[in-house]
Amino acid sequence: MSIIIKNADDIAKMRIAGRLASEVLDYITPFVKVGVTTGELDRLCHDYMVNVQGTIPAPLNYTPPGHTPYPKSICTSINHQVCHGIPGDRVLKNGDVVNLDITVIKDGYHGDTSRMFELGEVSIQAKRLNKVTYEAMWLGIEQVAPGKTLGDIGHAIQKFAEGQGYSIVREFCGHGIGKQFHEDPQVVHYGRPNTGVKLQPGMIFTIEPMINAGKAAIRMMGDGWTVVTKDHSLSAQWEHTILVSDTGYEVLTLSAGSPPKPL
Repeated sequence: MSIIIKNADDIAKMRIAGRLASEVLDYITPFVKVGVTTGELDRLCHDYMVNVQGTIPAPLNYTPPGHTPYPKSICTSINHQVCHGIPGDRVLKNGDVVNLDITVIKDGYHGDTSRMFELGEVSIQAKRLNKVTYEAMWLGIEQVAPGKTLGDIGHAIQKFAEGQGYSIVREFCGHGIGKQFHEDPQVVHYGRPNTGVKLQPGMIFTIEPMINAGKAAIRMMGDGWTVVTKDHSLSAQWEHTILVSDTGYEVLTLSAGSPPKPL
């Protein structure tokens, strides 16, 4: 495992990329409503990134080993879709919940973040899952400091989510990020305290728990990208990009419209 420790210049550019990614979510929020297609949300985000921000949508044509190129500029994962939902003709309906996952490239550096959106009258169960997942992400973030471990992050998330009766998706995780979309280390959302990689200043990675209302099992859809819960239960995800600072952590993907940290 080769973890890239970012220098002051890298960190300055990652701050910009992270803020810009979050600002795409701020921009798109008023458009996420009943009756819109996920393809329209993708088009709006793409145009905002390219024409307003001067950023590159990182997912577009992204081709990890064993995959076909990803065909769109954002990911839109609805209800029981866990991650990597491909935007298209699907119309968002009253009661839907959707995760919008945004990654931009600015001056060669990646900013990566996602938020959950609730459309119209959402079930109590969906609201609770979204809230618990958001709180779980922040409990993981609060473990970040020099000398702590990746196991501390995963344990905090797992203990809280499973304590609420939910399950953690294990096949997908957070990741190092910088000039590359995905770098070492892998940041899993379960684990034991005081295990795994020890954190040190200059590390930058995402924390992005995927939490299911039912069982943890998932399956891949025929498009080769969209991941869903095997039992069709709801899934939620939130994501921030985090810097390990000299004294603790800095969230790089905050902007004017970011939801506040839980009390």
